[in-house]
Amino acid sequence: MRSISLLILLAATLSLQAQTLTIRDLTCEHQNNPLGLDVTVPRFGWKLVSGQRGTMQKSYELRVGTDDKALVKGQKILWQSGPVASDQSVLVPYAGPAVTSRQRYYWQVKVADNKGNSSAWSEVKYWEMGLLKASDWTARWIESDLPGDSVNSPAPMLRNNFTLKKMVKSARLYVTSHGLYECYINGQRVGDQFLTPGWTSYNKRLQYQVYDVTSLVTNGANAAGVILSDGWYRGNLAWENNRNIYGKTLGLLFQLEATYADGSKEIITSNEQWKSSTGPVTRAGIYYGEAYDARLEKKDWSMSSYTAGDWHGVRAVNVSNDNLIASYAPPVKKHETFKPKSLKVTPQGELIVDFGQNLVGWVRFKANGKAGDKIVVHHAEVLDKKGNFYTDNYRAAQAEIVYTLKGGGEEVFEPHFSFFGFRYVKITSPNKLTADQITAVAVYSDMAPTGNFTSSNPLINQLQHNIQWGQKGNFVDVPTDCPQRDERLGWTGDAQAFSRTATYNMNVATFFSKWLKDLAADQVKNGRVPFVIPNVLGDSASASTGWADAATIIPWNVYYAYDDKRILEQQYESMKAWVGYMEARSRNDLWNRGFHFGDWLFYRPNDDTDGRSAVTDKYLIAQCFWANSTQIMLNTAKVLGKEDDVKHYTEWLKRIKDAFLKEYMAPSGRLVAGTQTAYVLALNFDMLPETLRAQAAERLAQNVKDYDNHLTTGFLGTPYLCEVLTRFGYTDVAYSLLLQETYPSWLYPVKMGATTIWERWDGIKTDSTFQTPGMNSFNHYAYGAIGDWMYRRVAGLRETAPGYKELIIAPQPGGNLKNATAELETLYGPAKSAWKLENGVFTLTAVIPANTTAQIVLPDAADASVTEGGVDVGKVKSVTAMTKEGTSVRLTLGSGTYTFTYGMKQ
Repeated sequence: MRSISLLILLAATLSLQAQTLTIRDLTCEHQNNPLGLDVTVPRFGWKLVSGQRGTMQKSYELRVGTDDKALVKGQKILWQSGPVASDQSVLVPYAGPAVTSRQRYYWQVKVADNKGNSSAWSEVKYWEMGLLKASDWTARWIESDLPGDSVNSPAPMLRNNFTLKKMVKSARLYVTSHGLYECYINGQRVGDQFLTPGWTSYNKRLQYQVYDVTSLVTNGANAAGVILSDGWYRGNLAWENNRNIYGKTLGLLFQLEATYADGSKEIITSNEQWKSSTGPVTRAGIYYGEAYDARLEKKDWSMSSYTAGDWHGVRAVNVSNDNLIASYAPPVKKHETFKPKSLKVTPQGELIVDFGQNLVGWVRFKANGKAGDKIVVHHAEVLDKKGNFYTDNYRAAQAEIVYTLKGGGEEVFEPHFSFFGFRYVKITSPNKLTADQITAVAVYSDMAPTGNFTSSNPLINQLQHNIQWGQKGNFVDVPTDCPQRDERLGWTGDAQAFSRTATYNMNVATFFSKWLKDLAADQVKNGRVPFVIPNVLGDSASASTGWADAATIIPWNVYYAYDDKRILEQQYESMKAWVGYMEARSRNDLWNRGFHFGDWLFYRPNDDTDGRSAVTDKYLIAQCFWANSTQIMLNTAKVLGKEDDVKHYTEWLKRIKDAFLKEYMAPSGRLVAGTQTAYVLALNFDMLPETLRAQAAERLAQNVKDYDNHLTTGFLGTPYLCEVLTRFGYTDVAYSLLLQETYPSWLYPVKMGATTIWERWDGIKTDSTFQTPGMNSFNHYAYGAIGDWMYRRVAGLRETAPGYKELIIAPQPGGNLKNATAELETLYGPAKSAWKLENGVFTLTAVIPANTTAQIVLPDAADASVTEGGVDVGKVKSVTAMTKEGTSVRLTLGSGTYTFTYGMKQ
């Protein structure tokens, strides 16, 4: 009996040991089971889960096959890496035989750690290739044969019947369009993506989507139907009736490939046999909204039983497929829903619905009425001082829904081909709608949430909320400036300013990768970078400093956040071209030519007689950003091993900084512009000699104090303001800015009821009137860049090596905060910094992901008795080094969860 008990105990122990190391969150190209990749060397990632501190991956082994059941048994293996002695678990490249179009590949990984543990083989994951060659497409581009097919016409509907002769094993739909599309098979909507095929520089890069439609097709008679709409392709964009930018005619490319149970295949394509008509979508546009007449619905129009006798034909057109690319970025999908916070009648007698949150998406409503009744919905971000509906800041965007009822029972509607930025809607209806009939639906790119920040200050928590919702609302396939008015363009300056904060809140690796490829595609031949991407303003609208520098800043930020060297490789020529343009256009090593937006929407004090006006010389700003982009090129060239370029950019960087000192700095170290932005940029980009930086930082801090702890910076100065103050020892001044509640400040909009970030510091003035409606968005994310400092400095969570392979947790308590927490789901797993200060006792909880190492910096701990989990920190085995740095203590340690406690001097 005793031997049996020992065997049971041994088995249990071995089982426990086997579970010590597991693997989760397997990805291929940052995605979970991607369908339709055209990346020919995909990369794998995984996260280690271990209950032991200090866990590092010692080795990994990958195996790939085309038969998932055989792979699990270790059979029919296409490629196996064998044990690889490496701690790499992020973006590990596939090294097997060349991939082929349409093929699905299955993969697994197992790992061993430095504690003697080995994982089991992971669950089986897959990736599936798209169509890698233009010749893989046998479908024809088709266009409706309807008369008057032009902007603002009814949305064309295209359909066709087809037959599948045998039992279907699997079916894939490869589809794209000129314009937006919504696809149906046998009466069911295909997929859960919206605003497809997304917005790219269409004539150079047109995305197609791949759908698994196996469950939608059947043996025998089938039908497909597609609705097209103007969208970004030919609808109004920007101003002055700017439309038909990419083409005048909507079109469809549709290729459905069915594989039968016996292995044979059938391909159904768009061709001359399709039919076209119009239906209930009588008008749709990004700025307009949507008009839908339910009386014009064609019941069962995408079913095989439907008779299309009165439909028009289509024409097949010759269009090159060389610009087709598989979708890579996260698709636009539905997310949160909101029920009305209140329904009220305004002083003007209008019915207003308040959803309590400024969001981007649309309203879904239910209604009853007689045929011909109209429900009209308008959207607004704010109400005016008297509580009336306010839409002047939408400018020419009508942002309306006009729904015409068909009668006969309850009808449900939500838009198909537009989106809106709103908190409030005004509803005009013959029959009053109730709260339970109305829902707001948030719609944005399907980026995984990764980070969050909280503190003891409710206003700061609301600020963080506003930052996140500003990102959600403006990351709708491209990083827009605003989501509501007649603009919604991919402004490069906004995107670069916010890009680092964006990497905290959500996984934006593929989102930015896709957009940056359009930046490179739309870049002018001489290197100029357009103001907006995709470029709909023309080649001359380009080359503004701080905007064009998105070409260098964002690739570097994405690389550093995700350890994605490939993005640097792919964008290198674009980056180089922009910096080369500045080199070629400079005079005496000064970038002082051309148009620049400057420190956009800065706060301008009324009294500038003492030289501290917020108006910063635009060419001083340009010189700073030129130096920054050159530094990024120098860093990138080092990462990519381009030694000649390292030498080139090293030489140019010195020339640029020398010219800056000669042109913009007096011998005493005083800058020609005494603004916060001037000193912030000069210090952040290391434009000044080290011997003069301290006094420059003192001038910056004094400037802030002289304005009663208010900022005066705009789009280019604001992102770096608090970081520079902290770097040079003025964290207390940075906190005074963060916690400032009066205009201009981050918390002023919060106090005024904002639920997103505003375009202007005073979008709503202190007397509750509005700033100029010509430029007054209440959902602009650029000033939300302060989120980066909140994560990095207040909570102290940041990377010290690309991708958080090495990280630091160095909280810097201050202001009136009693606690702060930053959480981040890194590519290695969850990281966390949570500190609190109670009755003079400082507690820090730190979570460090497996397969990483960290530095912990404990503030004001040099003379304190520090414990970790109740044990003297010097006796904690996983702490490999401990040093004193001034009043702080720096620890080096491995993965795990730690809680440090000590008394802090007040």
